[in-house]
Amino acid sequence: MNEEPDEGAVGPTPTFETITLDIDVGLAHITLRRPQALNSLSPQMMIELRDALDIVAASRDVRALLLSGEGRAFCAGADLSQAGPATGSAPPRDVGLVVEDYVNPLVRRLAALEKPVVTAVQGAAAGAGCSLALQSDFVLVGRSAYFLQAFIHVGLIPDGGATWMLPRLVGLGRATTMMMLGERIKAEQAVEWGLAAQIFDDEALIDAARDLGRRLAAGPTQALGLMRRAIRAGLSTDLATSMQLERTLQREAGFTSDYAEGVRAFKAGERPSFTGI
Repeated sequence: MNEEPDEGAVGPTPTFETITLDIDVGLAHITLRRPQALNSLSPQMMIELRDALDIVAASRDVRALLLSGEGRAFCAGADLSQAGPATGSAPPRDVGLVVEDYVNPLVRRLAALEKPVVTAVQGAAAGAGCSLALQSDFVLVGRSAYFLQAFIHVGLIPDGGATWMLPRLVGLGRATTMMMLGERIKAEQAVEWGLAAQIFDDEALIDAARDLGRRLAAGPTQALGLMRRAIRAGLSTDLATSMQLERTLQREAGFTSDYAEGVRAFKAGERPSFTGI
């Protein structure tokens, strides 16, 4: 990984074993790197992802995040074979403890990140990997991509916030079909249903995701983060509460340098040059 921070880093980034974190001109790129296991989420990977997200959240100069997976899959879900008392032990009986200790803290960190997130999905986004992908703001898919709620095949229920997010994304009927039948939703259908924003040939996917990430990183970072907070809060609140939150966050956005720059550029008929502050 890139161990020499550029101007967007808060300091030397730690060396990870299951992921990489690269920061370039405001865009942080986290890559899942267990390709031999289809980037399944081991406990170590989930801890490293949490640590990487903490770095991204703390850096004022990191202005957007890109998530991707190395190899032929984005993420095949949680690796229960490594979630027992010792590596290589039998899968735990108390899977809820795995969710509490590893999956939920990771998803909460990603959901709470106040910077725009792009996910590039090729191959499988299954189980908790599907939940992870759907916490981003823009999901771009390669033609090989598919989304799978695989829990029914092992006698478990969806987790990682899937039972909350999926009905809101695709509706109750489609969400129930995904979760209870455990069938693959391929790339074209994922775009049609609203699980993904755009589809690309696999070889063009990561470049397209980087381009979108850089576009977001050049935007008014604080406004984008506040927008992310308001959108997610609005999923669980009424209109009056949402409008009150909009008022509060609009006030915060109005005191940013980017708002002043936006107004200046608008009056001058120029393109604004946002700095993220």
